[in-house]
Amino acid sequence: MASSTKDYYQLLGVSDKASAEEIKKAYRKLAKQYHPDANQNDPKAAERFKEIGEAYAVLSDADKRKQYDTMRRNPFAGMGGFRGGAGPQPGARAPGAGGAETSFSFEDLSDLGGIGDIFGSIFDRAGRRKRAEPRPTRGSDIEYLVEIPFLTAARGGKITITVPVEEDCPTCHGSGGAPGSKPQTCPECGGTGTISFGQGGFAVSRPCPNCLGRGTVPSQPCPTCHGVGRVRHERQIALTVPPGVDTGSKLRMSGQGERPPAGGQPGDLLVTFKVQPHHFFRREGLDVHVTVPVNIAQSVLGSKIRVNTIHDKKVALRIPPGTQPGTRFRIAGQGIEKGGRRGDQYVQVKVEVPEQLTPEQEELFKQFAEAANLRH
Repeated sequence: MASSTKDYYQLLGVSDKASAEEIKKAYRKLAKQYHPDANQNDPKAAERFKEIGEAYAVLSDADKRKQYDTMRRNPFAGMGGFRGGAGPQPGARAPGAGGAETSFSFEDLSDLGGIGDIFGSIFDRAGRRKRAEPRPTRGSDIEYLVEIPFLTAARGGKITITVPVEEDCPTCHGSGGAPGSKPQTCPECGGTGTISFGQGGFAVSRPCPNCLGRGTVPSQPCPTCHGVGRVRHERQIALTVPPGVDTGSKLRMSGQGERPPAGGQPGDLLVTFKVQPHHFFRREGLDVHVTVPVNIAQSVLGSKIRVNTIHDKKVALRIPPGTQPGTRFRIAGQGIEKGGRRGDQYVQVKVEVPEQLTPEQEELFKQFAEAANLRH
């Protein structure tokens, strides 16, 4: 066997003829049984959990399993590759058959729904795990609330917004070092990019706060970002407002979010609209409502008025004789258009009564009142 103390098939409780699916099923059952969270009072469970992970990492990979089977049949093949116990730690390299090299890292478990992160962070032996190169990641989405005028929301239009974002420093391009400075091994983590905190029978690793996980620190920090490698600034973005948006409407702008360090795909900008109220127009769904004042003469005798619409034009509206206060009139097709539908505009009449009359106007009203009484 590859080790005098470990047999990966035996650790998982399967035969050396087991299929990939049988190995996977056995691993998941044992990983759940010996997970440290479920065995906080049993320090041996942590080591057992780690051994199960090592076994699965090898036996679930066709190439690693083939090499392991070869060394299992011939203890001298590979000169100690895939050793357990006191052998090479995760990330260490060992000479294989024919002078070739092989390696095993907990990062090989990245496709197991986060189990690779568990092994990589919890069971880091004395910080000797090889530091992984940073992988390009997707940047964070940015959520932004923007207030827009009523008519812009109704008709659509173009606006410019100012969004605060965090990006790579333009001076050091994300390295954190001043121009011309050289990277040096971080004295806090020794170049691993992580620091370990002892906890019971195992260690918990976290990104090094001194080098921010890079493993190196510049000989002279960048004067712009002070060694962080990232700066915050305001980005001007031209935004096209679709016609008919309302308060709470959302718009996704692909690629306008945060840009991650070390390259990678930027996130998205998620814009939420808040529509400002208008002094004349009021919205209900796709319909627009307005209130128009008329005088008593227009209400009694009838009239023709011109009414503003959201489409930047006026429409003639006939007020018939005897129109009562609060009467509503509909102007078809003058509402908000959205999704191939357009609402209407409703005009409510507000009859204004003069607070003061001239002597001539007062005499005329008296004559009108007397005539009305005679009719009745």
